[in-house]
Amino acid sequence: MNYSLDDLLVSAYENFPEAESRPVIGITANYSDIDATVRDRYYKQIISAGGVPVIIPPIADTAIIADTLNKVDGILLTGGGDYNPLWCGEEPSPKLHNINKERDAAELILTRLAYNKQIPILGICRGIQTLAMALGGHVAQDISSQATIKHSQDADREEATHSVIIEEGSFLFSVYHDRIGFLPVNSFHHQAVDNPGSLFRATAHSKDGIIEAIESTEYKNVMGVQWHPEWLGKDGLPLFKWLVDSAREYKNVGEIHSRVLTLDTHCDTPMFFHEGVDFTKRDSRILVDLHKMTDGRQDATIMVAYLPQPKEGQEFYENVKPNQAFPKGRMSITPATYTDSIFDIIESTVARVPDYLGIARTSADLYANKQLGKKSIMLGIENGLAIEHSLDKLRHFADRGIVYMTLCHNGDNGICDSARGCNTHNGVSEFGEQVIKEMNRLGIMVDMSHAGEKSFYDALEISEKPIVCSHSNSRILCDHPRNLTDDQLRAIAKKGGVVHTTFYHGFLQKTGEADILDGIRHLEHAIEIMGIDHVGIGTDFDGDGGVRGMRDASDIQQFTRQLLRRRYSESDIAKIWGGNWLRVMTEVQKAK
Repeated sequence: MNYSLDDLLVSAYENFPEAESRPVIGITANYSDIDATVRDRYYKQIISAGGVPVIIPPIADTAIIADTLNKVDGILLTGGGDYNPLWCGEEPSPKLHNINKERDAAELILTRLAYNKQIPILGICRGIQTLAMALGGHVAQDISSQATIKHSQDADREEATHSVIIEEGSFLFSVYHDRIGFLPVNSFHHQAVDNPGSLFRATAHSKDGIIEAIESTEYKNVMGVQWHPEWLGKDGLPLFKWLVDSAREYKNVGEIHSRVLTLDTHCDTPMFFHEGVDFTKRDSRILVDLHKMTDGRQDATIMVAYLPQPKEGQEFYENVKPNQAFPKGRMSITPATYTDSIFDIIESTVARVPDYLGIARTSADLYANKQLGKKSIMLGIENGLAIEHSLDKLRHFADRGIVYMTLCHNGDNGICDSARGCNTHNGVSEFGEQVIKEMNRLGIMVDMSHAGEKSFYDALEISEKPIVCSHSNSRILCDHPRNLTDDQLRAIAKKGGVVHTTFYHGFLQKTGEADILDGIRHLEHAIEIMGIDHVGIGTDFDGDGGVRGMRDASDIQQFTRQLLRRRYSESDIAKIWGGNWLRVMTEVQKAK
């Protein structure tokens, strides 16, 4: 041993840049008597895999846990005692072993918050059970009645005593692709996950059917195994490599999001505001709120006042639920007053939390808010019905700060024909032509999502400024009248506009369950046809948008991760996440 501190520090300073680039892995500690402890095998495997281990003590303080998660790139949930079955509403089985009250709440909170933030997680033994307990699965208190294999071995911990069968296409398959039919493992448990829940799927079983591994069904880097790879040396190391590599990817995404402005150009969340939903609180009823945007590292969203198109012979107010915003009753509601009420709520919400949220009208506003650490809301209108056939009302909403208006929705209005309409005007009406020209003059973007094909081409011809489609997909990939043909894609790009891929399942594929990879497929087709300078993302969250892997605003960084895996450069990612849109918006706003 060299006892010269100066000599020891030489190598530390030489390796400092390399150490800084390593992902930090938080390891949950056990609790015994008065000591927080952790087996050295865990952190030694993390170091061997290229990570920096830090120990997370079992403290059930949400503020401390949240702050801790802001400083780590991955989580290792370690083994240990049983969970108190009261956490899942059950009474204790006679075969329940020792529980550890210090760990339960701390690790359940940690796991839920880490999952929401997309932080990669590897759960080991108790850790796989933590994943299930925290995220909607179920753990059997004792498996002795089902097991026909000894799952609590007497042999040394380094020795494998039974095998597991791995499912092809899983994370485990990518880690142990050469051991697909027979992976020897060790085993020290009498509990096991018997139902992984909707957020996970079982990916490995022992020969007696006991679940030995689970992984995320949502494309998140989250996996749990029932055995103890920390004791298996080189045979266990690949799992720790998977965690560290996932954490490195997570860290890279975070660094990109810190530099790039991320703008979702279409969400319908305001339609819930009249129902008492508070955007500043995390709420399961909505897909976009301040907390989910923070979890997803999302900077900005364009919130639209959505106006449903009345059916023939129907009054607008008949589509609006009674609410406190209109004390005189629904019959007093007009499209314009309804739109104003939405914007009033947004402005009052921002005014309550000015340190965290700001309204933006320009690119400069967006970047200023990002520099201040604030999220941005831009205002838009979905359905030109809002202006009540009046250019004066259009000017009123311009004064309120809208950046775009979708000319129609699912039905023809006084401005133009819809993709789901009856060809009332054979495209854009005479009044619609006035609207488009006035929008050009006012610096409001003309959004042709939902428009019929003839309306689309009319708008392209009428508008002196580029037009946009804030949330539209490719018809050749999904034959839906709301989607755009390749000719439409080429035409809008030729005039400098943009088309933003959306995540409504019906616009992504006709049959089956759509997911985030379908969104990638539509985006890449648009890039192939239009070029990288004319694409972006408009999720349609809270307007029926949201698919597996891209469920809500907390998943925004998932999309960036998929782009990185496809070797997109940071400059291209910046264009996709709003750069192209801001170029067009700035050009349109120069008219003012």
